[in-house]
Amino acid sequence: MAQRITEVSPVRPAARRIAVVLAALAGVLTPASMPRAADTLKIGVSAWPSAEVTAHIIAGVAKRLGLEAELRPGSSAAMLQDLAGGGLDVYPEIWFPNLQAEFDKANANGAIALNTYGVETQQNICVTRATQEQTGIQALSDLARPEIAAQFDTNNDGKGEIWIGDESWRSTQVEQVRAQSYGYAETMTLLQAPEDVAMAAVDVSASIGSPIVFYCYRPHHIFGLHKVVALREPRHDASRWSIADAKDPDWLKKSRADSAWGASRFHVGYAASLKQRAPEMARFLTNISFDPPDIDKMSYAVQVDRKPAEKVAEEWMAANAGRIGAWMQR
Repeated sequence: MAQRITEVSPVRPAARRIAVVLAALAGVLTPASMPRAADTLKIGVSAWPSAEVTAHIIAGVAKRLGLEAELRPGSSAAMLQDLAGGGLDVYPEIWFPNLQAEFDKANANGAIALNTYGVETQQNICVTRATQEQTGIQALSDLARPEIAAQFDTNNDGKGEIWIGDESWRSTQVEQVRAQSYGYAETMTLLQAPEDVAMAAVDVSASIGSPIVFYCYRPHHIFGLHKVVALREPRHDASRWSIADAKDPDWLKKSRADSAWGASRFHVGYAASLKQRAPEMARFLTNISFDPPDIDKMSYAVQVDRKPAEKVAEEWMAANAGRIGAWMQR
């Protein structure tokens, strides 16, 4: 169900500060370049906190440029296809290399543009420090050892449990391949669940000192909240990574990934047609540039402080009105 963004009340302090910047920009927004009021910016929303907040920030700016905004949750691959096909206008966090192959295919005709500066990220399998001390696990390949895997067995079924991501994430498919390639698909149950459920389990594990192993990525608030360490792996070797198309019934058998993730990043993607349809919005999306601390704070506010993503976005916009103005003027 598409979620329609309601305009922030002008009496709120956050909106008042943003209004000051936007008023200063009025001179550069000519009637010919302003998008039509009836236009709707369709924004995809991925199933993790920072992407939700980023989507609301983009929606907030769109409203002030005369656009309506709709948030449309979806899976990574589906949203990329919609972005290329016109079903979406903005995809706030396109992760690479996770979606590189799908991106290249979808963007064969140049229908997608990316913001100039992406956010550098890391992807690993992690444990808490207490888990490492209790179980002796050091390397990801250790999970293939039955005596190590048994220490993560919480339901006495003879296999340990590991959270590998949300079912809608492309990285979750990659983690299935990695589990097979390293051999722990035989010793561990690969859990797919929403991130908030998994992070709640990490919180409980950290509080009572029970072992836990899970997919992790940076930037993310979990590294500041708990003592979390990444398991050792061989350095990324592109020749040892081959992820087949998941539409193939035998895709797992045809795939391989037995080294660490390579350098990762995410970008804001948007329909290249916005450069003609809504040039001021396209300029903002080209210049938008988040820092890792921004993403950490967004994640923390949603998952730890339990603030709604829309509220976090309002507060971020109020605190960063100058940055927003700069992104719109460059």
